[in-house]
Amino acid sequence: MEYTRENAPEILSEAKQQYEKYLSMRLNLNMSRGKPAPDQLSLSSGLLDAINGKTIFNVNGNDYRNYGILDGIPEAKEMFASLCGVRTSQICVMGNSSLNIMYDMVQRGMQFGYSGEKPMNAQKNLKWLCPSPGYDRHFSVTELFGFELICVPMTENGPDMDVVEEYVKDETVKGIWCVPKYSNPQGYVYSDETVERFARLQPAAKDFRIYWDNAYGVHFLDEDVPLLNLLNEAEKYGNEDLVFMFGSTSKISFAGSGVAYICCSEKNMAQLTRLLSFQTIGHDKINQYAHVLYYKNADGIREHMKKMADILRPKFLKVFEVLEKEGKGLMKWTVPKGGYFISCDLPCGTAKRTVELARQAGVIFTGAGATYPYKKDPNDSNVRIAPSYPPVNELGVAMSVFCCCAKIAWAEKELFC
Repeated sequence: MEYTRENAPEILSEAKQQYEKYLSMRLNLNMSRGKPAPDQLSLSSGLLDAINGKTIFNVNGNDYRNYGILDGIPEAKEMFASLCGVRTSQICVMGNSSLNIMYDMVQRGMQFGYSGEKPMNAQKNLKWLCPSPGYDRHFSVTELFGFELICVPMTENGPDMDVVEEYVKDETVKGIWCVPKYSNPQGYVYSDETVERFARLQPAAKDFRIYWDNAYGVHFLDEDVPLLNLLNEAEKYGNEDLVFMFGSTSKISFAGSGVAYICCSEKNMAQLTRLLSFQTIGHDKINQYAHVLYYKNADGIREHMKKMADILRPKFLKVFEVLEKEGKGLMKWTVPKGGYFISCDLPCGTAKRTVELARQAGVIFTGAGATYPYKKDPNDSNVRIAPSYPPVNELGVAMSVFCCCAKIAWAEKELFC
């Protein structure tokens, strides 16, 4: 179908008739977040049986039911270090939430400083780089701490590194958020060149940090796409202190009861564990141990993710099918090879109206603008689609509603604005 001003009245009339039908269906569908579906969570039900009355908790002289072991049990460190491609001395296995760890790492920089620099809350006019479209919760953390959020354009290869390299010449720029593999929301994988340029980065601020949130590191849909290891590459240039790498099992095992970790240089790890020693005596070692007993090793996790992909793949395919059939010519979307999201660009100035119309019809999408700092999309065009939670049949309905609403929003803008 061609979308021109001449045929906008016809498109609007047809879309409004269809929209009235959707209103009469009294739908209640939610696609606002990348939430694992019940059948995904059920794949890890055996984890609950990994610990039982016969489980021996005394391992190498350590009783995992007791206090201690600040940086994670050795078996968990080994499993996740292997998964991440780092040394066990570079990983700290903690609680269930990587977002919690990221928040705390920003807070530590604010309160205590990094690389011998003054605490950041004693510095002024601080800025943070935000590749956009990006992850709203990342942006919210640094907005809360008072950083000025700076948009960095995203490309299929990752953030525009010419822009990044120019901004880090400013010593008030203290960090950058990155989702390097199957990025949120586009599903991009950073190219080797992009990772290398991050590894060679020479920021003016000694306390600048790259927050490398590899949340979807093993979340492929078909074949896994490799990602160059930033921490290892940065070591080649003496830049390992720039890197904080994060990950978790939140979308591998249980979203509310997984295991999260941070990988960084030994120097950064020494500071982290020293500060942690005031904050906690140790994290949930029994949960860490259960994950090790159930998955056994990094290869066990990868095998598990093949089953996860079998559940997610049909949902992504359904979204693509409806977009191709009902949205082609009006909108553009990414076709990720992994992760949890699809990024959809609507005609300029129509995203908010599209999402609001869908909400009124009973279908909830992530708020328009959420993928940009301060929730302000300069083009009012980007919408993040999260296919994971609804069943396939409901996804088809939800996406048809989305396309119908996008047509109405476009036609109204063409005719009345």
